[in-house]
Amino acid sequence: MQIDKLRGQQLDQMFDAMLSIKTREEFYQLFDDLATMNEIQSLAQRLQVAKMLNDGDTYSQIEKETKASTATISRVRRCLDYGSDGYKIVLERMKDK
Repeated sequence: MQIDKLRGQQLDQMFDAMLSIKTREEFYQLFDDLATMNEIQSLAQRLQVAKMLNDGDTYSQIEKETKASTATISRVRRCLDYGSDGYKIVLERMKDK
């Protein structure tokens, strides 16, 4: 499986840190320390692209609303179609909220 190439002690530690977070504010605090603003915005943009693709929006609609490049949109599309189902899991859970 593709995710096996990611596995390692440092990433496990980071995921454990994220799993320990209890509030949205704590996520803001961690991400402010952990990543640059551009990195955070890029991750948020990809999730929004995934949501819009999942909702059936067109590439042009997504590009206009998110300002994502067609390369980013295509990359997210490939992840939705052939990835490890990470986007699908969180998008389904987000629907329930």
